[in-house]
Amino acid sequence: MNWLLNVQLAFRAIRGNILRASLTIAIIAIGIMALVGILTAIESIKSSIVINLSSMGANTFTIRTKGLFARGGRSGEVKDHLPVTYEQAITFKERYRHNALVSVNTRASSTAQVKFGQKKTNPNVTVMGVDENYLIVSSYKLKSGRNFSRFELQTGFNVCILGSGVVKHLFDAKDTIENKEVSLGNVRYKVIGILEEKGASMVGSDNVVLVTVQNARKVFPASVNKYAVSVAVDDPEALEPAIDEARGLFRNIRRLSPAEEDDFDISRSDKLATTVIDNLRYVTMAATVIGIVTLIAAGIGLMNIMLVAVAERTREIGISKAIGATNRIIKAQFLTESVVICQLGGIFGIILGVIAGNLVSLFLKGTFIVPWLWVSGGFAFCFLVGLAAGLYPAVKASRLDPIEALRYE
Repeated sequence: MNWLLNVQLAFRAIRGNILRASLTIAIIAIGIMALVGILTAIESIKSSIVINLSSMGANTFTIRTKGLFARGGRSGEVKDHLPVTYEQAITFKERYRHNALVSVNTRASSTAQVKFGQKKTNPNVTVMGVDENYLIVSSYKLKSGRNFSRFELQTGFNVCILGSGVVKHLFDAKDTIENKEVSLGNVRYKVIGILEEKGASMVGSDNVVLVTVQNARKVFPASVNKYAVSVAVDDPEALEPAIDEARGLFRNIRRLSPAEEDDFDISRSDKLATTVIDNLRYVTMAATVIGIVTLIAAGIGLMNIMLVAVAERTREIGISKAIGATNRIIKAQFLTESVVICQLGGIFGIILGVIAGNLVSLFLKGTFIVPWLWVSGGFAFCFLVGLAAGLYPAVKASRLDPIEALRYE
């Protein structure tokens, strides 16, 4: 059976009824465009969310002291878990072998007031005691200045890095800030760096002062009794295995028996990304349903057109049978025509869908993407729609009596 000849006959039939074929192709193209366009935009938005939130620390997790909880029962007894100590945090940092960056940090104060000359901030500045890895793990970037040196980390020297929110309150835009001294309470600190602005993505993230862990232990001894361990994984796909490994190691450090529950919390930083992507899943499902319904409607329209084509070409079918065409050849000819029309609609729809989806993505500042899975799925579905829509007309055409067909009209 010559499929190439059938394709050529299909294109000849399409050119012979160009208006009717074009309308059918347009209906199919609209359905595929709606499906591929929406899904392209969604895939692009997902990719953008993952990239942007990874830059905000979405590939990190934090081990910290577990909060208060009720034991249950009628007494409602409340237990305060033992805090994560400095020694435990340092031991974890030294023993954790996963391909990741580990930072030990502590919140020294949430109500600090920073002073410079006659200016001072509100008493709502967060003071963090951090190590050399904290800037990377927390996705902070230095606008100017430098990170803490090994000597400063070991000795707890009075140096600090200021968040952009603190800088705006204390300094003018033209001021040179590095090497100037600010006061935290009664203690003076030398400014060695300024953090880039994070904006509203994390509440209070710019209203912060970073000091070394040793300095926080020395200057804020009353409030520094709980430590956190932040871990940044190189590959976001390896986040779950990294968390499992960290949980096992920290249970060992805390000397927990297999029967005991975790007495510490591990919190992931990608919850927002997960929530948004989960919500986009429903949009994906809705777009798929809309696209499928549109294609089914287009398939019904295509079937009607093919039935009309059978009626209009009855005499042609009779001539073909008279010169030796079998039922199988006639059936293949009409099925091929139906599939070709559907695939033409699919090609135009996919091209328009990818363009439309990426235009939406560009407007939303997403990334350019071609959803190859949905593109191949669109071709496959168009092929199935073409077969389904053309099967009945093809069978009807193949069963025509050649004598009756030749006498038609």
